[in-house]
Amino acid sequence: MRYNPNEIEARWQKYWAENGTFRAEDITDKPKYYVLDMFPYPSGAGLHVGHPLGYIASDIYARYKRHQGFNVLHPQGYDSFGLPAEQYAIQTGQHPALTTETNIARYRGQLDRIGFSFDWDREVRTSNPEYYKWTQWIFIQLFNSWYNLETDKAEDIHTLIAKFEAYGNAGVKAVSDDAIAVFTANDWKGYDVKVKEQILLKYRLTYLAETEVNWCPALGTVLANDEIVNGVSERGGYPVIRKKMTQWSMRISAYAERLLQGLEKIDWTESLKESQRNWIGKSVGASVTFKVKDSGKGKGKMEFLLSGDDTSDYTIEVFTTRPDTIFGVTFMTLAPEHELVAKITTPEQKAAVDAYVEATAKRSERERMADVKTISGVFTGAYAEHPFTKEPIPVWIGDYVLAGYGTGAVMAVPAGDQRDYDFARHFDIEIINIFDGVDISEEAYGAKENVKLQNSDFLNGLDYKKATKKVIESLEDIGQGNGKTNYRLRDAVFSRQRYWGEPFPVYYVNGMPQMIDTKHLPVRLPDVEKYLPTEDGQPPLGNSKEWAWSTIENKVVANDLIDNISVFPLELNTMPGWAGSSWYWLRYMDPHNEDAFIDPKAEAYWQNVDLYIGGSEHATGHLLYSRFWNKFLNDRGYIHQDEPFKKLINQGMILGMSAMAVRISFEGELNKKVPPIFISSKRYYAERDAASPAYRIQLDEILSKYVSEEERKGYKKIFSNVHVDVSFVNASDEMDIEAFKKWRPEYNDAIFLTEENGKYTVAREVEKMSKSKYNVVTPDDICDQYGADTLRLYEMFLGPLEQAKPWNTAGITGVSGFLKKLWKLYFDDNGLIVTTKPASKEAYKTLHKTIKKVQEDIENFSFNTSVSSFMIAVNELTAMNCHERTILEPLAVLISPYAPHIAEELWHRLGHQGSIARVPFPIFNPEHLVESSKEYPVSFNGKTRFTIELPMDMSVADIEKAILADERTAQQLNGGAPKKVIVVPGRIINIVM
Repeated sequence: MRYNPNEIEARWQKYWAENGTFRAEDITDKPKYYVLDMFPYPSGAGLHVGHPLGYIASDIYARYKRHQGFNVLHPQGYDSFGLPAEQYAIQTGQHPALTTETNIARYRGQLDRIGFSFDWDREVRTSNPEYYKWTQWIFIQLFNSWYNLETDKAEDIHTLIAKFEAYGNAGVKAVSDDAIAVFTANDWKGYDVKVKEQILLKYRLTYLAETEVNWCPALGTVLANDEIVNGVSERGGYPVIRKKMTQWSMRISAYAERLLQGLEKIDWTESLKESQRNWIGKSVGASVTFKVKDSGKGKGKMEFLLSGDDTSDYTIEVFTTRPDTIFGVTFMTLAPEHELVAKITTPEQKAAVDAYVEATAKRSERERMADVKTISGVFTGAYAEHPFTKEPIPVWIGDYVLAGYGTGAVMAVPAGDQRDYDFARHFDIEIINIFDGVDISEEAYGAKENVKLQNSDFLNGLDYKKATKKVIESLEDIGQGNGKTNYRLRDAVFSRQRYWGEPFPVYYVNGMPQMIDTKHLPVRLPDVEKYLPTEDGQPPLGNSKEWAWSTIENKVVANDLIDNISVFPLELNTMPGWAGSSWYWLRYMDPHNEDAFIDPKAEAYWQNVDLYIGGSEHATGHLLYSRFWNKFLNDRGYIHQDEPFKKLINQGMILGMSAMAVRISFEGELNKKVPPIFISSKRYYAERDAASPAYRIQLDEILSKYVSEEERKGYKKIFSNVHVDVSFVNASDEMDIEAFKKWRPEYNDAIFLTEENGKYTVAREVEKMSKSKYNVVTPDDICDQYGADTLRLYEMFLGPLEQAKPWNTAGITGVSGFLKKLWKLYFDDNGLIVTTKPASKEAYKTLHKTIKKVQEDIENFSFNTSVSSFMIAVNELTAMNCHERTILEPLAVLISPYAPHIAEELWHRLGHQGSIARVPFPIFNPEHLVESSKEYPVSFNGKTRFTIELPMDMSVADIEKAILADERTAQQLNGGAPKKVIVVPGRIINIVM
């Protein structure tokens, strides 16, 4: 009976779907276990073999926990809003909903083909109104909340209003905008509605504000930092500039400290935690206020000194982690985008400053942060006043300072900071050595915590801690600073100028945002004729003719009904891609609830995700936002868990094995009639190393047809690689030349220098698997040829889950052969050969050492070594000719998480009804690994002549008697008597003659 994976896998996939085999129970007495994969975005290209790696690992663990008796929630869905679908719609005119549906169908077919144990009854899609209704609801809760620093959590906005009504805002400790004017309770009661709303916006957890954003003109939208690569958009490679826009933002900064502290409670890798710590960027230091002198008046430094003007038009706030170095400040640097730049720049410097600001706007923040070599900046012409010495400090702008980090301004201490030092040297700015015994030079300089300060009577001889304390106290005394903890984490911009995203549940009355009542949600995305911004620059929703809100009918109506009395304009921006993915794990717990985003009973049962598997690229985006939303919902009492994901594993990347056709080019320009010339990679190495004159002669003969010998003088051959679609290359790296020519018609006339056998071999290179490198291998092809179980086992066999590893299709045949060998333990050509005979102790030993190893491997996520253990076990059982049911039944269960289809078939053929999915996992019995006897090598004068099996508990005297009584010993002694018998219990027997 032959193993036919395609037939078996189709049968069991159908069975699982029809019987709801992997459906999780809503609430049960069983212990729960929640296994989750990071939300996939369904692209048109579908899955390649790199994508299922994490899914296979999570599926193995989910299946294992079912075997252990857990009620397992292992859901799947789609992060189906996003820019790629919208860009495709712009290019083709096809509605994103249609392309998204097509892509999802493709993904679903591929996922089912691989045999994942997902509970598809719980599928969610972020683009479904039934789902984003609750994303809109969460947005409204954020809008109606503020962060109370006294209770250290988010609270209903009405508790803040009650404080304002009772005593104003002077005593309110809240995370809010800076520089909010102080008002009394009477003031508050006297404000009109609009003023109150404007004040509340400065406290709300989601708010409207003018923000520096990454604007991509070509895409017509704002981009997040993680959507920009090397200064251009990840999607399309378009230029990105910094621009100020009024945007919705979320006050994630309120949770900075809690996001840091929460990392100590969860089982994540240290590298992932460190990524979040660095992104949050906690710094302890001081806030210092510098008064700006002479702003815009055009006076030079001497005029500044002579003016005696103690008044200041503006102030510059800086944050520093080293307030003790304040006497080393010799200049200040503002970010080019800083709001004061335009206000303090002198007329003489305006042209230079404006040009620099314009040039900087074209560089992304990441570019500027990464560029540590370029030194650039412009003097504003203005000076600030040192808080203590009252000395003038020149104010510069430089792109190494970022508007969104800290205050967007730095007090530059060249003696204590490399960039400040380089900047000062470059622009010939004064450098003051404030450290005792430190040489200020390019080779050796810097502020060390154990170096005492000098050159200041104020701090002379004090160490770092004492100096810091004294400076902060002195700043507080003069009202120009205080101790402060700062975070790099900035509030998250939440608006996108896109069509294909969640609509905001917001309309505007007198320019102020109003929330649509939650009972009227969802606000559905309208159809539009164009997916591009409008001609006057409005977001794509501005193209809709019906995008206004009637407060009487409580529904979306036509724009021409807007009267700003009962019909008002709706928000034209949409939410970013991370909106729907910031809470989706909660919806899986209760996906069909129409009355709440989750039933409290369901949330109390499932609690949070026990195991989360996904890519490390989400370390500082999705995972931070998810933790933020989870903590917020916990604050407001909607859920009971502070952290969403208990354990998180980042799977490594499966890399592609690219194929390269080696092209011969020439330095210089030969006659253009010379056709493209490709050389087989095997010949390429010989040609490159000058190891084969025959090849060079052949090349010269080819060239002589097109170019004279005189013309060829002085030209040197060089080689370049042309990517080849891997589908044109066989397992021996031989390329189908004709297929290549049809694929790349520009090479129809190319000359291919093959090997002597006429074959053309490609060069190989390990790269990221992607369409652009033509090295994508689809799981469909592997499943067609070898079966899904082979794919699953092979992906695990490639190496440790967390590490990157190259894909090599040639290696998959060994795994395919293993499954055939496993099958033959149960069947021969005539059918089932499993017997009820007692199994040997060797067979039990093999089974139980495999149970022990596989269980340990699964719990340690060492899936690659489990596959090796299966192979060893099957080889040993085959050698034993083992076909006993007592061994083969538990073996089928043992391999079921890894190769579920063949396991189901074996279980069924063994006479069992139903699925193997919840059959108890085999229990390891250590007694089967206890050795009761030992096979001793018996040596004569140090040379082994035979072996003998004796009980392990036999005494040395009894071993000696037994060996001397053996007839084989007598044959070796040949009638003589041994001089000595050496016995090492459990190891050797040596007879000295």
